Amino acid sequence: MARRRTLEAPDARALAEIEAGFAAKPASGPAALHAPIAQVASEAAQGRDARPATDRATEARTTAEAASWRDARAEGRVIETLPLERIQVNHLTRDRVETDAEAMEELVASIRANGQRLPIEVMDLGEGRYGLVSGWRRVRALALIGTEDGTPPVARAIVRPAVEAGAAYAAMVEENEVRAQLTPYERGRIAAVAAHLGAFPSMEAAVDAIFAAASKAKRSKIRSFATVHYELGDLLTHGRDLTEAAGLRLAAAIRGGFAAKLRDVLEQGAPDDAAQEWVLLEAVLDRMEETPKPAARGGRPRRETPPPLAEAVLPNGARAVVRSDGAKLVLTLDGQGGLSESARRALAERLLAALSEG
Repeated sequence: MARRRTLEAPDARALAEIEAGFAAKPASGPAALHAPIAQVASEAAQGRDARPATDRATEARTTAEAASWRDARAEGRVIETLPLERIQVNHLTRDRVETDAEAMEELVASIRANGQRLPIEVMDLGEGRYGLVSGWRRVRALALIGTEDGTPPVARAIVRPAVEAGAAYAAMVEENEVRAQLTPYERGRIAAVAAHLGAFPSMEAAVDAIFAAASKAKRSKIRSFATVHYELGDLLTHGRDLTEAAGLRLAAAIRGGFAAKLRDVLEQGAPDDAAQEWVLLEAVLDRMEETPKPAARGGRPRRETPPPLAEAVLPNGARAVVRSDGAKLVLTLDGQGGLSESARRALAERLLAALSEG
């Protein structure tokens, strides 16, 4: 068994030697000044936000709201107040051809009484400039109010992100279709203009994209009015008053090669109103529709049915007709009354026998 060793406390002399040894070799560096647990506690204290909890909560809420606002503005969900001088009203060719003076007066009075209730829509063009997408009548009313009051006009606006021209035209037309029904000519005109400005590769593509929600038949009519504007738009003074039937007649005439004649009567006639303008156009249309159409080419010529040589009603209710077709003698039975195959064979044999007997 191992012997146990009795530990004895150092005496005063030994303690003095130990203390002298520590003094002769002092530790160096930050770790020598503090114990490890003290260092961890110090670092945790330095990283801790010493502000009150209410201040920290307010800052977190403000940061979250700022991020939400940035997202909403980027998505076009924020209404801002913009000076009209920073808005390019003619950024897009407008689909409305004319403005009713009485309706404009009513809109001005409404905005004066109740303020601008509905915001306009603009496209962010950068450098503090905006392009108008929808709300042309509201912009004009606000400009009139600013001029009358002598104050710089402003508008409440939703700022949309920059998009391609085609989508912008579609948004403008959609807004006007809902708030102020467009006429057939205005629909065709905006499709023709959008295609001419390069927003779409063709008028057909413009109609399909801008009026994607319309039926196939409606888009076909819009294409006809687009053709009318493309050929006659620079001379038509009252295109907006064209009825659907009138526009379709004009489109048919243009496709039939009468565009030049229609342009001539508009240039020489100088009509004063929509009625006079239509009288000039209708004179050309009437002449076109009275012109005999050339016979269709190709295919088999239609053969007239020769008159019957003899006909009779048979006891079973069938009608027998004999016709001469050149060198042929043709017998037809209409309404055979359920004549069976065997009865048909028997009838054929009796005919052959009668012909054989002379």
